[in-house]
Amino acid sequence: MKLGARILKTGIAVTLALFLATLLKLPSPVFAGISAVFAMQPTIYRSYLSLIEQVQANVIGAIFAIVGVLLFGHDPFIIGLTAMLVIALCLKMRLESTISIALVTVIAIMEYTEDQFIDFAIIRFSTIMLGVLAAFFVNLIFLPPKYEKKLYYQIAENTENILKWIRVNTRHASEHHILKNDIEKMKENMTKLEHLYLMYKEERNYFQKNRFQKSRKLVLYRQMIIVTNRALNTLKILHRLENELYHMPAEFQQTIRSQLDCLLYYHEQMLLKFIGKIKCQSDSEIVNEACNEKKRLIEAFYKYSQQGNEYHLFSLVGAIIDYGEQLDHLDKLIESFQHYHKDDSLPTKDLANE
Repeated sequence: MKLGARILKTGIAVTLALFLATLLKLPSPVFAGISAVFAMQPTIYRSYLSLIEQVQANVIGAIFAIVGVLLFGHDPFIIGLTAMLVIALCLKMRLESTISIALVTVIAIMEYTEDQFIDFAIIRFSTIMLGVLAAFFVNLIFLPPKYEKKLYYQIAENTENILKWIRVNTRHASEHHILKNDIEKMKENMTKLEHLYLMYKEERNYFQKNRFQKSRKLVLYRQMIIVTNRALNTLKILHRLENELYHMPAEFQQTIRSQLDCLLYYHEQMLLKFIGKIKCQSDSEIVNEACNEKKRLIEAFYKYSQQGNEYHLFSLVGAIIDYGEQLDHLDKLIESFQHYHKDDSLPTKDLANE
């Protein structure tokens, strides 16, 4: 079992909320712990947005709860009706993510049946807000997320897996059903990668220089994901047309294999180039070779398409060409980034040494 940063931060936030509530001698400190759990977010920026939304939702819940009790009493039917009204208003204000904590506030306040109800409601509201603030403080101070490292690592891992299967498939050494299952897993991994990219995108920089660098990195990582998706798309088409390709002339198969081998090597070099493992200008031969192989592929496809009905392989050739063009674009982006930020230390360099 592995304890991630969010698990640790949630535990720290709950502990801090309960400790502060006990220290301040607030009744039922458990509500502070519950609200701390609801308020924990994966990024500092989301935590800031959540804090604003949680305050609004708790104010709405507290107001409706107090008005409901003062006008209609503590009947369970009234509590349920108040909860429905709070949900409707939260949805109207687009505060869907805070509905749970708003309902906790409603129930926590309306369940009190003794005297001095207003004082109790204020204390209960303060207890819940204490947990929200504790979660925000913990997310701001402890274990700040390092999504860039995670993002690069996932891109490299997904890419390595896809390129491995392309090499195996072009040599007709893959099991059809095993590759089919793995392609589904790769598609799921790419969806997770998109989510991780959004997490990294939401991280905020407060210095002008860092904002420019972050903007360029966002473009770079987006292009890396696009290139990896193109590689996956090529693999899917190779898998779908495996039988047709097998019956093509050996010379044409070799041409496709050579072009793909060149692109796969090019792709691997781009990932290494980004983290400074190879020289900036050392890939000119790779680019020229990829260009020559592309011309050979187009000529070979045109030649064999004239001899028979081979247009069903057009999607494969198009996917390979598109994959190569996206790699060229990634190369230009890396060149540009390293030209303007040659003195900046990339966190991904640490990953290369792990």
